[in-house]
Amino acid sequence: MKANELHALTDEQLVHKGLELERTLLTQTFRHRLGQLENTSVLGKTKKDIARVQTVVTAREHAQGLNKGTLLGMHRGSFVPAVAAAATEAGAGFLEGMLDNQGATE
Repeated sequence: MKANELHALTDEQLVHKGLELERTLLTQTFRHRLGQLENTSVLGKTKKDIARVQTVVTAREHAQGLNKGTLLGMHRGSFVPAVAAAATEAGAGFLEGMLDNQGATE
């Protein structure tokens, strides 16, 4: 991800991109520890992308005269992870599947 691409995003999109990258890093870390991650260089690339996003967010906060973390606090509540949105739309999910199985046997 290039810095020019990040500068073109709105504040909300930028915060959401950072949160999505953090979720991706968490998933990749779990996969790496389980031995399921084939290309371990994605960990470093994702960390660098997160740092780029945080740098742009901090610059915008300073330019607007806001305290550190203000943009994150403003836009975190509207963040919907892509995986969670897809699972909700499809009616999938571990707990829903377990509840469906329990209801079917009773």
